[in-house]
Amino acid sequence: MTEIVLGVGASHSTLMNTHWEETLHKERAERFRDALKEARDELAAARPDTVILVGSNHFRGFWLDLVPAFTLGVGECVASGESGTPKGPQPVDVPLARHIAGALVESGRFDPAYSARLQIDHGQSHAIQYLLDGLDVEIVPLVVNVFAPPLPTLERCEELGRAIREAVLTFPGDRRVAVIGSGGLSHRLPWPDWRDPHGDDEEFMVGAWLNGRDNWQDYDARRREIIRAAEAALNPGFDDEFLSLVEKGETHRVTRFTTEELEKTAGNGAQEVRTWLLMAALLDHVPGRRLAYEPMPEWLTGMAVAVLDPAPPS
Repeated sequence: MTEIVLGVGASHSTLMNTHWEETLHKERAERFRDALKEARDELAAARPDTVILVGSNHFRGFWLDLVPAFTLGVGECVASGESGTPKGPQPVDVPLARHIAGALVESGRFDPAYSARLQIDHGQSHAIQYLLDGLDVEIVPLVVNVFAPPLPTLERCEELGRAIREAVLTFPGDRRVAVIGSGGLSHRLPWPDWRDPHGDDEEFMVGAWLNGRDNWQDYDARRREIIRAAEAALNPGFDDEFLSLVEKGETHRVTRFTTEELEKTAGNGAQEVRTWLLMAALLDHVPGRRLAYEPMPEWLTGMAVAVLDPAPPS
């Protein structure tokens, strides 16, 4: 019998790797890092065989020449390795991944893109680095478009999570499956709407997203400069409200936001809460536990970790 044994939502930031010593709010950073370790230990205790890893793409695995709303990795998976995150091939649970893809199509509800040679970036490899450290598991990577509008609606993401849950539970094997949603919470990246860039920096960014498939590393130095020069725009009030929904098992209520409303309220980076929403739907919206929330302006992001455990309390 296949069962879903744990869910984890966690923010990511490559600045943990590249600028730890320059971090001003060290106590906050350490509390967040410790919460990642606690979540990792809970994952280890749940003994998953496979982790469905839901994350975003920062134009190092997808580019503007082709941007699906949802992409399942069903074969090879390679991490790009930027900013000190894991690099190279990652183990994929191919039978489960292909079962999910097929079941979604057969249901008539979703036609996800799929890739037999998927490249992921820190939107997922950050979670591999910190949450799967030392764990002998395979992954099913699911990449959600959260940065190249038009974006899939929050409601559509929640529906996909429920559909994947149904697919997983009908898998004719014997799997213990965990789910990770990697991204968010509130933050604003100095990234343009690719359809209407203004100024040299925004034109450069769109050019990198369009032309970087074969040489994305060539753009990274200036990309990093633009990001490091940005001012933080956090909304701890939104973050607390969102985490309260997670704790109450009501993450689905975030679907009341339109894409535009979410960006206005919590920044363009908050579109990554789609990954948490998908994760929570896969866990049937069981109430979660907040392990940490730390506003980190030097990382431009409201950093949070939460765990959703479907096991009844002992």
